[in-house]
Amino acid sequence: MLYRLLLRFRRRGLVLAHDLVMIPVAWMGALWLRFNLGAIPEPNLIACLQALPVVFLVQALFFRYFGLYRGLWRFASMPDLVRIVQAATAATATSALVLMMLGWLPAVPRSAFVLYPVLLVLALGGPRFVYRWWKDHGGNPVPGERALMVGAGRAGDQLARDLIRDSRHLYSPVAFVDDNPLNIGREVHGVPVRGSIEDIPRLARQSRADLIIIAIPSAPAELMRRIYEKASETGLPVRTLPAMADVMAGRVAIDELRQVSIEDIVGRSQVELDWGEIAYWLQGRRVMVTGGGGSIGAELCRQVARLDPASLIIVERSEFNLYRIQQELRDHFPEMSLRPALVDINDKACMDRLMSSERPDVIFHAAAYKHVPMLEEHVLEAVHNNVRGTMTVARAAMAYGVERFVLVSTDKAVNPASVMGASKRLAELYCQLCNDSRTRFITVRFGNVLESDGSVLPRFRDQIESGGPVTVTDPEMTRYFMNIPEACQLIMQAGMMGRGGEIFVLDMGEPVRIVDLARQMISLSGKDVDIVFTGLRPGEKLYEELFHEHEVMQRTRNPNIRLAMGQSVDGAWLERCLQALFEACDRGREERVLQLLKEYLPEFNPASTTEQVALPPSVVEAGDRFIRRGSIN
Repeated sequence: MLYRLLLRFRRRGLVLAHDLVMIPVAWMGALWLRFNLGAIPEPNLIACLQALPVVFLVQALFFRYFGLYRGLWRFASMPDLVRIVQAATAATATSALVLMMLGWLPAVPRSAFVLYPVLLVLALGGPRFVYRWWKDHGGNPVPGERALMVGAGRAGDQLARDLIRDSRHLYSPVAFVDDNPLNIGREVHGVPVRGSIEDIPRLARQSRADLIIIAIPSAPAELMRRIYEKASETGLPVRTLPAMADVMAGRVAIDELRQVSIEDIVGRSQVELDWGEIAYWLQGRRVMVTGGGGSIGAELCRQVARLDPASLIIVERSEFNLYRIQQELRDHFPEMSLRPALVDINDKACMDRLMSSERPDVIFHAAAYKHVPMLEEHVLEAVHNNVRGTMTVARAAMAYGVERFVLVSTDKAVNPASVMGASKRLAELYCQLCNDSRTRFITVRFGNVLESDGSVLPRFRDQIESGGPVTVTDPEMTRYFMNIPEACQLIMQAGMMGRGGEIFVLDMGEPVRIVDLARQMISLSGKDVDIVFTGLRPGEKLYEELFHEHEVMQRTRNPNIRLAMGQSVDGAWLERCLQALFEACDRGREERVLQLLKEYLPEFNPASTTEQVALPPSVVEAGDRFIRRGSIN
């Protein structure tokens, strides 16, 4: 440590000595230039030598005032040059004023005060930038991996600069590609921009690149998919930068380069939220999250905790899930009032006691069974938890004066082909019915979320890591995808916007073919893994929908949230339906429950899935079973 300090002071001392020496050199050089590099008249020479101590002292003070020694010569940049110009100009003007007050100004040539700052800027700035150029380009005896850079924007500029001057020489930029035609033919830190994204395969061969670096941290998923498809044709490793917010604060960290993830390709552009309104809504309020240990519920808890609620009540019946989210929140928000409740939402007595003691202002109801094929075999449990559980929490919310009740729903509730979807549709209808109370009931409907418990991504990842095969039900199956934080943020935004009775539908972007998702994950893994088509499972649909045919889609002030305007609900009819349904549930009559679901929900058509399940043998046997690494459609 002492050695480093001594080395640091020695280097700074050398820089200071250089700058101080340049003061008399520039001052006398200005005088010499004034007389055309010839003999200097004795009176002028004496006057300038007499003025030199004043100029020297004033200039040294301005060196310090303008912070010339904050930066390092190794990283000399425009801000350093600006500070030099400011110090030279200010010192010249001050020196002239002091000399005038001393009466020495008449003997000093006026042109010296013009030439001096120019020469000083050259004398101080020149060596700094020459040193930086030498360090950046003065020989890389052991160049790193040859990198083809994608994106010649601000992030690409910073990254290229850092790669070039990195003392470890990990990567050596050889060319850029950029879709902006104005950039093609230009250079970024001496690295040419040689083509567009479509030229990646050709330029990778021509430049003998060892890897491809995507330097567009703000790229939307559509652009990332296009870049990755072209990059995968080369068979080279692909790296990318972290999020823009992480890299634009300062130097782009070379160590932060990471592999492209499936979230980069499947995800979407960052949503825009009115965090001011959301914070105003939830700050200082008592917020309850049911199912708070699940994927969506836990993320809702994290998002709410950041907004400084008066208290956060987490309702969860899984002991382990409740413990996990409780510990996480206490570690990150030790000052927050956290109330974990190990409660089953179907236990009316427990829910009443909890509501009575905690008196929440807002409830996010995320507790639900969601695994479609499993619930086809557990019809009674699906209805009991998803419908009766929602009704239990909703009635308690109305009884204890909760202001807002936000139901987390699913696209599987639209024209349901599964028991899970039918149960969530009934939950939606019940919440619409409850809107006549003083509690505002808002429903938020969306599709699949990336990396949620039991979702396709973790399953595919496990299958790839174990060597395959990756099982895909049907080559034409598509799903909507959204990442968990984005979904939860939009749930809060929609909950804040709702006035009661609405069904808000999150904009899920374009649907993604599951087989393409599997292929992309295999390609990203770098492994050779087979894909096998197994046929649709019970309750699954080939295509998910976001709106019922009788619902009218309307836009809201948030482009990522739409409003589904549906038909009004007959409250008396729905109450009778639910009563009959629960009676059949309590008696264990599964067939009767299914019959009632079909009767009450004409759009519920489980038979259609049975027809879809059996794929032709030609598809299963001779279909595209073996997908090789890098083949992305």
